[in-house]
Amino acid sequence: MNSLAVRSPRRQVAQQKADPRQLLWEPRGPDEVGNLTRNGFTNKENIAMAATKKAIANKGLEDMFLDGLRDIYYAEKKILKALPKMARGAEDQQVTAAFEKHLAETEGQVERLEEVFEILGTAARGKTCPAIDGILEEGSEILEDYKGSVSLDAGLVGAAQAVEHYEIARYGTLIAWATSLGRDDVAELLNANLEEEKATDEALTSLGEAGVNDRAAEQQAA
Repeated sequence: MNSLAVRSPRRQVAQQKADPRQLLWEPRGPDEVGNLTRNGFTNKENIAMAATKKAIANKGLEDMFLDGLRDIYYAEKKILKALPKMARGAEDQQVTAAFEKHLAETEGQVERLEEVFEILGTAARGKTCPAIDGILEEGSEILEDYKGSVSLDAGLVGAAQAVEHYEIARYGTLIAWATSLGRDDVAELLNANLEEEKATDEALTSLGEAGVNDRAAEQQAA
């Protein structure tokens, strides 16, 4: 008989001595193939799946908080890369200055988030955030599609405010969760970031109302 293990590509089991949630492809031995339970899995696989379900059921607010923290950390790092491009692309010097100012603030916000991770005793790492990726992609499209247009600055201000609104919503939720978890020290750091985001949003609104939007409208009328 062939001594190679029989593989079952439709079965996923948890690796022993590892987090049961980390399911890996694992070969079945010939003896296991002949001893499947009624649901088509081996006893070992059933135990692993039960452990996985239990681990998921035990996830709570702390887990959601950490996921959200990694989400906003990823977002801030992506924004750090996007802001210089937006600043260079803007036609209005005031818009450029606003983006450059927020770039410096964002660097400080990343440092605060890293301090939060340190306080919580966990590594600072991001979690891919499709929401911020999509918002930033729209900003890139505006830069490309409206280059040379009087409407460009209005579009960039709007794109930047979409970013701010996402961050304001995310920080607000994280602060509420941190407070409920009794982490006022963490909430204080997050609130410092939130206040900067709110101030930036207000500054961008003022820029739009001070002439950026009107110039775009005048071009449309012409």
